[in-house]
Amino acid sequence: MQQPIYVIHEHHARHLHWDLRLEFDGVLKSWALPKEPPASAGVKRLAVAVEDHMLSYADFEGTIPEGEYGAGEVKVWDSGTFKEVERTGEKYVLDVRGKRLKGEYVLVRTKMGGSGKNWLFSKKGSTH
Repeated sequence: MQQPIYVIHEHHARHLHWDLRLEFDGVLKSWALPKEPPASAGVKRLAVAVEDHMLSYADFEGTIPEGEYGAGEVKVWDSGTFKEVERTGEKYVLDVRGKRLKGEYVLVRTKMGGSGKNWLFSKKGSTH
């Protein structure tokens, strides 16, 4: 059985950010990270849930035209596969096997902002 894909796009839109994308249920579940993804334990990054993307978007690199949603340059920052370690509606624990990021990572929903869209993304080893 093939492992699900994982990709992070570096996205130069109005503000530089990184888009974390994970293959679940036939789509890429997506989160926008305002800061570079954490490579070491103990560093937590805000991850704001955004709309799902089609699987075919995983290797997209190029320019989204001015006037369109997400206008700007997009390039693949990291990619690979992942294994689900734990998955609930509030928390994902993933064994990431990317070119840059490797090891167990955690995405956990927070109550920050009150919208339910805010998550924290961190490399396991920090306190959760």
